[in-house]
Amino acid sequence: VQLQASGGGLVQAGGSLRLSCAASGSIFNINRMAWYRQAPGKQRELVADITSGGSTKYADSVKGRFTISRDNAKNTGYLQMNSLKPEDTAVYYCNADVTRSAWGSRSDYWGQGTLVTVSS
Repeated sequence: VQLQASGGGLVQAGGSLRLSCAASGSIFNINRMAWYRQAPGKQRELVADITSGGSTKYADSVKGRFTISRDNAKNTGYLQMNSLKPEDTAVYYCNADVTRSAWGSRSDYWGQGTLVTVSS
């Protein structure tokens, strides 16, 4: 299973970006998709996640500004980021908890990261 993250870039404060994470390979079910971020000199932190049933969870710092969603038919997850702030600057990583077959176990996969830079 491979995760391909895209959509990062440079944006001014107050702007928006939409990240995408496309999963490919042998996939029976994506149980959970998540976005993490890591700013320079800081630990990686959970930004948001979404279950296969659509339940979502957000870090307090992004509530009301970011929206996580997924398209199960396309095995793709999204992170819509609005009202961006300079402190949102980080490398954003997608993560997926995947079951590869009906009888298979669950495994955790990571995308390569996409850089989001928010200028003040």
